[in-house]
Amino acid sequence: MTPRPESSGPFPEQPAEQRRAEPPAPARKKAATPQSAAQKAGAAARPAAGKPAARKTAAPSENAAPPVKAAARKAVAKKAATKKATAKKTAAKKTVAKKTAAGRTAAKKTAAGRTAAKTSAPGRTAAVEGPAKQSAAAQGAAGRTSGASGASGASGASGMVPDAAAAQSVPPESEIAVSPAVASADRERLRDGTHHAPHSVLGAHPVPGGVVFRVFKPYALAVGVVSGGLTVELHDDGDGFFSGLLPLREVPAYRLLVTYEGTVLETEDAYRFLPTLGELDLHLIGEGRHEELWTVLGAHPMTHQGVTGTRFAVWAPNARGVRVAGTFNFWDGTGFPMRSLGSTGVWELFVPGVGEGELYKFEITRPDGSKTLRADPLARRTEVPPATSSVITSSAYEWGDAEWLERRAEVPAHKAPLSVYEVHLASWRPGLTYRQLAEQLPAYVKDLGFTHVELMPVAEHPFGGSWGYQVTGFYAPTARLGSPDDFRYLVDALHRAGIGVIMDWVPAHFPRDEWALAEFDGRPLYEHEDPLRAAHPDWGTLEFDFGRREVRNFLVANALYWCEEFHIDGLRVDAVASMLYLDYSREPGQWTPNEHGGRENLDAVAFLQEMNATVYRRVPGVVTIAEESTAWDGVTRATHHKGPSGFGGLGFGLKWNMGWMHDSLQYMSHEPVHRRYHHGEMTFSMVYAYSENYVLPISHDEVVHGKRSLVSKMPGDWWQQRADLRAYLGFMWAHPGKQLLFMGQEFAQGAEWSEAHGPDWWLLDPHYGAEADHRGVRDLVRDLNTVYGNTPALWQRDTEPDGFRWVTGDAAEDNVLAFLRYDGDGSPLLAVCHFAPVVRHDYRIGVPDDVPAWHEVVNTDAGRYGGSGVTHPDPVKPEPQGRHGLPASIRLTLPPLATVWLRPA
Repeated sequence: MTPRPESSGPFPEQPAEQRRAEPPAPARKKAATPQSAAQKAGAAARPAAGKPAARKTAAPSENAAPPVKAAARKAVAKKAATKKATAKKTAAKKTVAKKTAAGRTAAKKTAAGRTAAKTSAPGRTAAVEGPAKQSAAAQGAAGRTSGASGASGASGASGMVPDAAAAQSVPPESEIAVSPAVASADRERLRDGTHHAPHSVLGAHPVPGGVVFRVFKPYALAVGVVSGGLTVELHDDGDGFFSGLLPLREVPAYRLLVTYEGTVLETEDAYRFLPTLGELDLHLIGEGRHEELWTVLGAHPMTHQGVTGTRFAVWAPNARGVRVAGTFNFWDGTGFPMRSLGSTGVWELFVPGVGEGELYKFEITRPDGSKTLRADPLARRTEVPPATSSVITSSAYEWGDAEWLERRAEVPAHKAPLSVYEVHLASWRPGLTYRQLAEQLPAYVKDLGFTHVELMPVAEHPFGGSWGYQVTGFYAPTARLGSPDDFRYLVDALHRAGIGVIMDWVPAHFPRDEWALAEFDGRPLYEHEDPLRAAHPDWGTLEFDFGRREVRNFLVANALYWCEEFHIDGLRVDAVASMLYLDYSREPGQWTPNEHGGRENLDAVAFLQEMNATVYRRVPGVVTIAEESTAWDGVTRATHHKGPSGFGGLGFGLKWNMGWMHDSLQYMSHEPVHRRYHHGEMTFSMVYAYSENYVLPISHDEVVHGKRSLVSKMPGDWWQQRADLRAYLGFMWAHPGKQLLFMGQEFAQGAEWSEAHGPDWWLLDPHYGAEADHRGVRDLVRDLNTVYGNTPALWQRDTEPDGFRWVTGDAAEDNVLAFLRYDGDGSPLLAVCHFAPVVRHDYRIGVPDDVPAWHEVVNTDAGRYGGSGVTHPDPVKPEPQGRHGLPASIRLTLPPLATVWLRPA
């Protein structure tokens, strides 16, 4: 048998009128695989079973080969008469014959009427002479041509050769026909799912003697080749293999007619198509530099070579074989082996007729021969958990946020107002879908004055209790709330409301689910091959192998995917510290130093630098934010600028200030009488405030697992708790850095957050007795955001030391903090925080002497917020008496447990 390259495929199709009928060749070698008695009998009986009762003998054409020897035909007839085919098989063959009889020109099976391919004197004759079973096989493979006219050039005839000018339908006589049957070694590999190049065996291939057709349909009763209105039934080689050798010069445009029990389907042959991935795509994948990886891997509905279907592609370099299984093949991938595309480790298959909405997985044969059924790592849609299948999808969404996208890149995030409302979508209003959330969330966030929402992880995750931080579907929005286009609708609605969208992104680790990424192709692939490096010590998950270029590519492209495909405005990268340190949560002996003997994970550093550089290059206006809890040098420094440690910056735009969060909450948890001893916990943050670009986070992590809600962290009775909360929020919004507040804390929810039922919205029910207390805190948050957004001094110079000045940072005995913030023009805002439950009259605060009067713009003790009402309704004029190193001062009445903001009147 002459082998063919794996990329072999059909020649260009031609119109039916250009095709000409040509006689088939009954001559072929003996099938490679022995047949059972029933199969032999069925093969011998088929020619008679499928023919009409009365038939005319077609006149032999000028180019017809000599008739097959009478002895051989008599042997076949005798064998067919003495053996009885099984009822089911005979019925199936009749079904095929009836379906195609309309297009056939009757040809009585006689010695004079049968046309055959030209043969060389000794060689081709030998191929048809021999035992009766060989003649029967030849008839089944190539002898049943429907409607073939006696002369190949007959007017109106339509045949299997697309070249209308071809008068010679067979190769030169010196060529010897090969056996069309699949070789035994290939049969075994195809059955076992370990064939790297199924397209080189299956499909249609030119060979000496014509064109060989090979089909693998494990549950088919019969298979025919349909072209130009004609049908040729292939020989049943057993085990689901069908083959035939036709005397054609070129591969025609053809389809398959497949008979199953109870039905007959006409379909395209999946193994006649060229690869759908180009050389450039494969090169970039091999280099780990394909920035649009999601466009080439995964499942993509498409039109390929004029045929609609779905292209499947997956990276599995250690697999012995990969097959695709899904609802379209009853979850049996036996007949759908994929081909390996060179050394890239990518497997690919175009399946015609399969479209959007079908479920699928990849059946992978591991190096040890065992099999595993895996969800697609680049699936862009999944089933609703706990179901785990991937779903074929494509987007038809039309965006309406062009104005937002054009505007968002005008000012860098660290120089713009950024006030973030953190949301867990599934529990914000439990039961709402993406589209229902789009009707409520944007209006609520806009009313409170937040500039952005931060969505806890949206990517698909099997366990809801992980809140999305253990991801299995990195490219699929969770199906719990709707489709990917439904999520696009939500993002679009937020943008049209003027709200930016930040999304939590989790590249640090992934769960061990056996249907997901863990040992995906039988060996460590996405995880590190060293078990000590792979196992995350805190969460029972696996860490990515950041040193493998394909894994880095998977993650970098994933970051781009969310930004480009879903218009996400920012990525908050989770658990960065666990990525940066080899000894993170590990004891001595449980980790191996890097090549320099240090504890830094150099692979993770390189990955984060590449991710940030790529995102900022490709998506203007997007910001990346690191949740990094240590003092790593240069988290928000540019990647090409080296710091004292010798490392270039990680390249993030912003970093969560975990130190500020921890220290300030610790201070607030003390009784006011003890706060004087902890005063430094509120001032220490300014020692390092300009070492990075910071976000001040009061996130979900601080209001779960026994940490209590924000208001419940405060000491004292209910009034004091609310007063402390309001004073703390005023301090937070005035402190250098951006703000982030978790849902429910904006209205002083007393209980910890639970993903099962979300915020306690009933606290805002007008019929609830304490509703005013909670509504007052929410009104304060709205006013803080409003004044914040209208006061550039509070955000314009967040990262510049000249934008901040202490007025008094050492009034520990009074529990007082006072500082000035400046905008780019030097216009100030004065913030005074009083964390004692007493009223201090005529408290003198130093101020600049160039401001004629100060006007109170926020007072957290105002009566409408639930405070005691100690406010300053009139402008406060400075006096020439210096204080706190400033040339003038003002006298204020400090409310109990309150923060006051004043601006030039």
